[in-house]
Amino acid sequence: MSNFIPPTRRTFVVWDYVIFVALLVCSASIGVFFAVKERKKRTAGDFLVAGKQLTCGPVALSLTASLMSAVTILGTPADVYRFGACYAVFFLPYTFAIIITSELFVPVFYRSGITSTYEYVELRFNKVVRCAATGIYLVQTSLYTGVVIYAPALALNQVTGLDLWGAVFATGIVCTFYCTLGGLKAVVWTDAFQMVVMIVGFLSVLIQGTIINNGTTNIWNINNNGSRLNVFDFDTDPLRRHTFWTIAVGGTFTWSAIYGVNQTTIQKCISCKSELHAKLALYLNLLGLWIILICAVFSGLLMYAHFRSCDPWTAGFISAPDQLLPYYVMDVFTKMPGLPGLFVACAFSGTLSTVAGSINGLATVTYEDFVKSCCKNISDRKGAWISKGLCVLFGVLCTSMAVVASFMGGIIQAAGSIHGMCGGPMLGLFTLGIVFPWTNWKGALGGLFTGITLAFWVAIGAFIYPAPLTKSRPLELDTSGCKVFNESMYSTVIAPTAAQPFRPELADTWYSLSYLYISAVGCLSCIIAGLLISFITGYQRPEDVEPLLIRPVCNILWFWSPKMKTLCWCGVQHDREDIHEKNDDIAFQMDITDKPGKEHVSRNGLNNQIDQGNQISLSGEKNAYINKGFDIESYF
Repeated sequence: MSNFIPPTRRTFVVWDYVIFVALLVCSASIGVFFAVKERKKRTAGDFLVAGKQLTCGPVALSLTASLMSAVTILGTPADVYRFGACYAVFFLPYTFAIIITSELFVPVFYRSGITSTYEYVELRFNKVVRCAATGIYLVQTSLYTGVVIYAPALALNQVTGLDLWGAVFATGIVCTFYCTLGGLKAVVWTDAFQMVVMIVGFLSVLIQGTIINNGTTNIWNINNNGSRLNVFDFDTDPLRRHTFWTIAVGGTFTWSAIYGVNQTTIQKCISCKSELHAKLALYLNLLGLWIILICAVFSGLLMYAHFRSCDPWTAGFISAPDQLLPYYVMDVFTKMPGLPGLFVACAFSGTLSTVAGSINGLATVTYEDFVKSCCKNISDRKGAWISKGLCVLFGVLCTSMAVVASFMGGIIQAAGSIHGMCGGPMLGLFTLGIVFPWTNWKGALGGLFTGITLAFWVAIGAFIYPAPLTKSRPLELDTSGCKVFNESMYSTVIAPTAAQPFRPELADTWYSLSYLYISAVGCLSCIIAGLLISFITGYQRPEDVEPLLIRPVCNILWFWSPKMKTLCWCGVQHDREDIHEKNDDIAFQMDITDKPGKEHVSRNGLNNQIDQGNQISLSGEKNAYINKGFDIESYF
């Protein structure tokens, strides 16, 4: 039991509640607005992918808001406070992941005309592999969303005293409400609004914290003396939690899985009106990732400067490190009513955007991969209602998963482990399909289950047998400045040595692997096993692979000669004239939409149909399309 005197607990005042409730009302109102505006567009495509007519700006804001959730807002500052600013190295994996996604994965998904990323798996392999991949995605997203819901509920509980589970259910209800009403378009525009709230909330914390801690120079000096500015730790030990290598290498695998093959992310990219807009959205989103990362890291440094002589976690004033930032906010904004509400709105914005995107992604995958496969000839109106019903179903499921998240420890590591267990093998599966034309369906399926097995093995082992604290290397925290009941009680007490619990040999090696490497283990084992199984069972002939489903990495390197590129195609016939013809048709499908009675464009069994009633993007290919027999004069 702590000997320290806890400070008086501060709670919300009227203005805090006003600001917080205003966020919820505005978010819900956006859903209502798009429900009314889009009431005449009742197809599942309009609801799930916004008719593929979104532009890069709102999609970029939506991507940043949904991926920089409360896990980042609450977890990153606490991580910097305890372990130092090495978290800033994440700017590297963010960058690598965006480049890989925009140049390798998005072109394939966009040109394939798919709605669910797992449609690609069936086109490239078969339905069995698609169902397996879809099932893994459903598990991964449900678990991760539970963590994201639980995190801000902790913050709200800390600063207001509101019932923890009441906050959890409020989050789920609001997200489900506007996602069900407005579909993806409501999700994207609500995310854009919430991104602004996140930035404003962070800036309020940074400005006020800098003022009360006597400026940036003083904050910098305090953190330097506390060893918080040792950013680059080049220790190659894979058991260390955060080093330059675990973040740069393991983080790249983790974030490539989050961006490159995750339905929630790709769905927003393929909803853009052109491939160029999809790529621009990703690169603009990268700027948002850097901004949020800088704000989160500097918030951690501010907290250390403020609590340098009285750590509230060690003193027992709070029960978990993830509550450090809301505790700090309530401390520095004591005499500024409304600003605590703005911060909680900031944390809640990250949650709402992430949860809504997850619900929409889960509904899309389930509708495209299961409902449409089981129920043929679904009418547009019925498809839209089924999609909305799935949003309600997954809203309830994700909210329920918050109960599981409450047992998963720190939110940063919990979120990273979930992405590693499922995201890494999924990244390996799509890499096998897009980069390696020799992979057959047996190799894909075997590689996927190999990656899942190894990733779950190390992750579950780490959960049962946590790594020794020495591997995390938390920095020193001081409580000498805290008030005590009386000085005689403030002394060191040596506890009797307890018997050490049994730890298997793997506990301090394999199970102690950095959580960021779990994704790399899953991805690499999937690729290696997939290629081996493919060659053992009879590899796929590259000549028989649909070129649109393969993305030659050499084509990204513009300085390579045509002869070298052809050599690296490994037999896939990317230069056939009929392939160019198919690419033209796909470009037409993406740039122009059909009207009732017009010809529908299809591609080699993919059966893509141009949506009705949408607008045209002027691509400069007008004459080429007219020559092909398409009547598009009325569109210009």
